[in-house]
Amino acid sequence: MIRPFLIRSLFVTVSSLFAFGAHAATIPQQLVAELSLAAPNLNNKVLSSALSAMQCALNHGADPAERLAVIDYSLPSSKKRMWIFDLENKELVLHDFVAHGNRSGNNFATRFSNTYGSHQSSIGLFRTAESYHGKHGYSLRMDGLEPGFNDRARERAIVIHSANYVNPDWIQTQGRIGRSQGCPAVRPEIGRTVVDNLKGGQFMFSWYPDQEWLQSSIYLNCRTQQVAGTASIRGLKNI
Repeated sequence: MIRPFLIRSLFVTVSSLFAFGAHAATIPQQLVAELSLAAPNLNNKVLSSALSAMQCALNHGADPAERLAVIDYSLPSSKKRMWIFDLENKELVLHDFVAHGNRSGNNFATRFSNTYGSHQSSIGLFRTAESYHGKHGYSLRMDGLEPGFNDRARERAIVIHSANYVNPDWIQTQGRIGRSQGCPAVRPEIGRTVVDNLKGGQFMFSWYPDQEWLQSSIYLNCRTQQVAGTASIRGLKNI
């Protein structure tokens, strides 16, 4: 049972978070509370931002998703910073390591880009798409929904894939896991699980406290005209 004081606390957190965006989408407080209990190590501000961005997309015609992935790039790569939620059952499916781009930073990612060839990660709301077999094996394409921040993800081949360099053993010798060319790469041991859970029109949200993005994100601030015109918002089914 969820304690009333916890729900009140989460309400205050969410209210404070959205003070900068008068048009931010309203999210069900019960959902925030239940997912927070399922993932106590996930910052409430990050979780609430992810749910708000997703709710904004749903409010403007996006097909509902079964799962939501959240990446907190404010955490170092030496920490597990990716969460995958089952939205229907309000359960945590997976909590694990994820890589960032080799030009985004060393252990901490501090630089993000939407530019082809930058080898930097991108932040914001994504919609996952089709799975495929490529040079990294079983992988997952996705479309960035945020103009100027991640909407060139497909063009840049920013995909979810397995990589041997996402290896926790490296932390002992290098202080971090390996880095990608901008993709949110995962451990080979969980690669298929991640792709199978996220393929076919799920949501992925990558967070970093970048002030430009926080203030101008069309999903965090739920700017109706811009959101309604975003390509790939509806999502894909049965892929």
